[in-house]
Amino acid sequence: VQLQASGGGLVQPGGSLRLSCAASGSIFSINAMGWYRQAPGKERELVAAISSGGSTTYGDSVKGRFTISRDNAKNTEYLQMNSLKPEDTAVYYCNTDIREGPQSQVFRYWGQGTQVTVSS
Repeated sequence: VQLQASGGGLVQPGGSLRLSCAASGSIFSINAMGWYRQAPGKERELVAAISSGGSTTYGDSVKGRFTISRDNAKNTEYLQMNSLKPEDTAVYYCNTDIREGPQSQVFRYWGQGTQVTVSS
């Protein structure tokens, strides 16, 4: 199983970006999906998560500005980031909880990280 994240880049304060994370490989089912971020000198923190049923959770610092969604047919999750602030600058990591077979355990996989820089 591989996760491929994309969509990061440089954006001005107040701007928007959309991150994508596609899972590929041996996938029987996907449970929760989520995004974390890590800024220099800081611990990794939860940005957003979405359950298989569509329930969402957000970190306090992004509530009302970021939206997580998923396309189950494409094994892909998205993070729409609006009203970006310089403090949103970080490497963003996606993760998914995947079952590779009907009798398999669920494992959490991580993407490679994509840099988001918010600066004028």
